Amino acid sequence: MTLMTPRILLTTVLAAACFGPSFAFAQQKPSLGELAAKEAQRRQAVKGTSKVLTNADLPRGTAPRPAPPAGAAGAAAPGAEAAPGAEAVPEEAQQPKKEEPARDQEWWRQRMSQAREELRRNEMFAEALQVRINSLTNDFAARDDPFQRAKIAEDRTKAIEELARLKADIESSRKNIADIEEEARRAGVPPGWLR
Repeated sequence: MTLMTPRILLTTVLAAACFGPSFAFAQQKPSLGELAAKEAQRRQAVKGTSKVLTNADLPRGTAPRPAPPAGAAGAAAPGAEAAPGAEAVPEEAQQPKKEEPARDQEWWRQRMSQAREELRRNEMFAEALQVRINSLTNDFAARDDPFQRAKIAEDRTKAIEELARLKADIESSRKNIADIEEEARRAGVPPGWLR
C-alpha cells in the first residue's frame, strides 16, 4: 500500500472541498432539455386558455343612442332608429369647407420669408455643429485617458450624425424655396412679391 504524500493529500482534499458541492449542485439542477419541455407545456396551457374577443362577443346595450345635434342635416326624427349598416356622416363633412386665404402679395412674401428663415436657421446651426465637431476632434487628439477619449468620441459621433441630418434639412429647405418660386412663376406672381 502506498502512502499519499502530504502534497497530494492536500490537493485531493482541496479539490474535493472546492468542486464536490458544485458537482452535486450541477446534478440537482434541471437540465436544459427539461426546462425547455416545461416552458413548452406552460405555453400550451396559456395558449389554450386565451380567447380573442370580437364585436360579436360584446353584449348589445339597451341604452338609447345619443341624439344627433339639432342642426345636423339629415338628422333622424327623435326616437327613430337608423337603418342597420347605415353610418352617420361626420359633422365636418356636412359643413362647407372653409376658403383658403387669398394669395395676395403679403401671402407670397410671408411664405417665402418663412422658408428663407428656416434655411438661414438650419445653416447657422450647421455651422455651429461643425465648430463643435472640430473642437471635439482637437480634444480627442489631446487626451491620453481612454475613458475621456471614449466619451469625446461618442459626443463627436452624435454631433456628426446630427450634422448629416441637418444637411438633409438644408437641402430640403432649398428645394422648398425653389418649389415656391416655381409655383409663383406658374401662378403669374410678379417676382417682386417674393422678396
